[in-house]
Amino acid sequence: MIRLIRLLLALALIAAAVAAGAFFAGNPGQVDIVWQGWRIDTSVGVLLGAAALIGVAVALLALFVAALRRTPRNVRRRRAARRRHAGEAALTRGLVALAAGDAGEARRHGRRASAFLADSPTALLLAAEAAHREGDAAAARQAYTLLLQRPDSEFLGLRGLIGQALREGDDAAARPLAERARLLRPGARWLADSLVLLQARAGDWAAVHETLAAAARRGALPAEAAHHHRGVALHELSSAAERDGDLRKAVGLAAKAQALAPDLAEPALHHARLLCRLGRRRAAAKAVERAWRAAPHRELARCYAEIDADAAPLARAAAVQKLAAHNPRSVESRLAAAEAALDARLWGEARRHLDPDVATAAASGADREQPSRRLCLAMARLEEGASGDLAAARRWLDRALGAPPEPSYICRRCGAAAAQWQALCQACGAYDTLAWQTPEAAARARRGALLAGPPEPILPATDVSTRPGGTLPDLAPSVQSDN
Repeated sequence: MIRLIRLLLALALIAAAVAAGAFFAGNPGQVDIVWQGWRIDTSVGVLLGAAALIGVAVALLALFVAALRRTPRNVRRRRAARRRHAGEAALTRGLVALAAGDAGEARRHGRRASAFLADSPTALLLAAEAAHREGDAAAARQAYTLLLQRPDSEFLGLRGLIGQALREGDDAAARPLAERARLLRPGARWLADSLVLLQARAGDWAAVHETLAAAARRGALPAEAAHHHRGVALHELSSAAERDGDLRKAVGLAAKAQALAPDLAEPALHHARLLCRLGRRRAAAKAVERAWRAAPHRELARCYAEIDADAAPLARAAAVQKLAAHNPRSVESRLAAAEAALDARLWGEARRHLDPDVATAAASGADREQPSRRLCLAMARLEEGASGDLAAARRWLDRALGAPPEPSYICRRCGAAAAQWQALCQACGAYDTLAWQTPEAAARARRGALLAGPPEPILPATDVSTRPGGTLPDLAPSVQSDN
């Protein structure tokens, strides 16, 4: 369309010129100019043609002068374009070198990119990551600090400095940086995780709960994970209230903690014991029964049996049987009921709960099902107590020595086992990662997570460390995802 309009305009101008030429040819006229002793005698057409030529000459001269004035600026533009092209090429080569694991080459290309691109944020980030890969913490910190001084790259600088502080175990320096970064990007998940970790390691559970609530509102954390983390923080707040002597506040916080983290036995156990201290035994029993449906645990069964401290062994066995009915398919339910029956010397009831088929397979050395250590010990007690068969009891004790490990609290992050549940893993310092499981199940889960996880990013801006001298994988897939 534009070309058609231009063509029409050109044709109109040509037609006008031809018409003007024809008009002046048919009507030549006469022009007589006398000036300073000079006399010019010519036709109107010639005079107009001369004026047109003079106008064209003046226009060409003006264009030439303008071109001369623009030459330095054009030279600078072309030079800047060449430098930008060279800088972008250096950035590309540096990223490729980082992906290949050659930190030295990446650092050289990063310096070249910084020289050509006048310390652009991308070049500074490449230089910082290359220095980090080479172990030059001072150079990396300097590059991150330069990023911090620019409004458009402040968040990148904060992220890099937070990662360095965490790797060095300097929580005091990392926490204010994380607070500052949250003001810029409140929806970044890795930032919410890092801030929660720093606050938890400082024991500031009220801040942990507030940060998790804000992250859940903004969608920075998945709702399920945020609720579970909040449950752990509320459990710690309940424990603090108990230490301060405010049992009613502790009970209220413990009830919320149990509701938000139903798969953990420790918050429910803490809740039930607090209710017992207040004399609310029926409520304590209800709390244990709710927990048993989702997280059956031997300590919950022991607490349930001890709610009535003066009860006889038969009454305790009946109480544990009632508790087991809330999760009858659980192995823990059978073992808890069997152990309570053994304490009450109810040999037949104990044998019924210990599953004779499994016991027979284990006693005969069959490979189709390996009995657990607790089952072997319970069978040894049963054989010795019911019939006095010491030889059979001894065989079960021998089986117990080679039985697979019992479930314990194992960190989903590092795989370390803990004697009791805690909000922070004592081995790697991760928050809310302890789960009641067997070592084999934990190892399978970690292998599955590694196989299903995304590949390592080219620019992992923070390898968040949870203890001095240790590192964990990056909490976010890439720098670009948070910007």
